[in-house]
Amino acid sequence: MDIADIPFGITDWSAVAATEHRGESGFARWRTRRFGSIRVRVVEYSAGYVADHWCVKGHILYCLHGELLTELQDGRRFTLRPGMSYQVADGAEAHRSSAPAGATLFIVD
Repeated sequence: MDIADIPFGITDWSAVAATEHRGESGFARWRTRRFGSIRVRVVEYSAGYVADHWCVKGHILYCLHGELLTELQDGRRFTLRPGMSYQVADGAEAHRSSAPAGATLFIVD
């Protein structure tokens, strides 16, 4: 990722319009900003959210609230709690997430 040509700015995430994305169960509510090729999001997963696909997009993800369960396609499983993060490159390891009790994340990809 190359961060270039972005002037200093502030984002009030509560003022960013949300879009809803259904999962296999539950939903994800995204508040998204784009800065050139960089996408920055605050994502709220509903209680009971389960992703409906394996993701191969690279992310840097930080857990703000709740608990996120992430499964890699090879069977490994990880739990993120507030203050924890993960990072994965584009095409590196397919992953999918769930949030049995809900979670809020800050994601850069």
